[in-house]
Amino acid sequence: MIKGYVHQVVGKTPLIKIKSLSEMTGCEIFGKAEFLNPGGSVKDRAALGIIEEAERSGKLKPGFSIVEGTAGNTGIGLATIAAQKGYKCIIVMPNNQSQEKYDTLRALGVELVTVAPCPFANENHFYHTAKRIASERPNAFWANQFENTANYRAHYETTGPEIFYQMDRKVNAFVSSVGTGGTLGGVSKFLKECDKGIHIRLADPMGSGLYNYVKLGEITSSGSSITEGIGIMRLTANFKEAVDDAVQVSDQNMISMLYHLAEHDGLLIGTSAALNVYAAYQYALENKGSGKRIATILCDSALRYQSKVFNPEFLKEKGLTVQKVAHTFST
Repeated sequence: MIKGYVHQVVGKTPLIKIKSLSEMTGCEIFGKAEFLNPGGSVKDRAALGIIEEAERSGKLKPGFSIVEGTAGNTGIGLATIAAQKGYKCIIVMPNNQSQEKYDTLRALGVELVTVAPCPFANENHFYHTAKRIASERPNAFWANQFENTANYRAHYETTGPEIFYQMDRKVNAFVSSVGTGGTLGGVSKFLKECDKGIHIRLADPMGSGLYNYVKLGEITSSGSSITEGIGIMRLTANFKEAVDDAVQVSDQNMISMLYHLAEHDGLLIGTSAALNVYAAYQYALENKGSGKRIATILCDSALRYQSKVFNPEFLKEKGLTVQKVAHTFST
């Protein structure tokens, strides 16, 4: 049993075999249970890596405040570790994220700043707002999760090795979406160093530009998504491009997978996690009956979005219904 302070128990999460989908496809599909981290998401790993590297370099000192722009989970990860280490946090978020995230951050003692959603080029984007606040406040450290490569290194040093050895070094594919690029960048780098034949697949929501970047070499997009914290319209320092292929997953297929996993596997996972699993399931269908072993990331819990994904009125407003997961490839 692992015992220690909060920052000492980040990572080492279980790898869960998803029974229903494995049986449906004749492959083995595994999800890394990142919702079991202390702050409830995969972003705890990046938060810890960023904080500890900043401490070592002297950029973050006792009495400092940590400033970050985020869709929520990185902010929660930073605030969780900061609370234990004695730092204050200033978190900038778009004002259209789940209420659960705002409530959690306030409970963690965060100074919360919300801004209207806008394109990255707009100076009022949460990224630029956080950078500006950090430059204006004394003794402030800007975490800069998108461009701070301590993010991807945390996954290269922990998440990738954990997956590889938990799967007894028998990994055929790794599938993940991208928020900052840290998880996919770090895990793919480690796995490719172990075995160049491991297939790396990007799972992208509608409205993100990375699918077209991988397929066509251009960052363009169409549509939109209710998923939070994934999908971007630029390349970051953490996105290492160790990607063999990319797929787009619609909100309809994502929400159907979210409900399927709850009903058939007892897994209450969030929207980005459900998107990841659907993309892993697609890969398994393409290789049906092959016994291939596929890993993905269960980024966080559905309980972080329950006011949306378990709200019939919200789903109706977005034109989403709960359907059976298709047994053939579907987009």
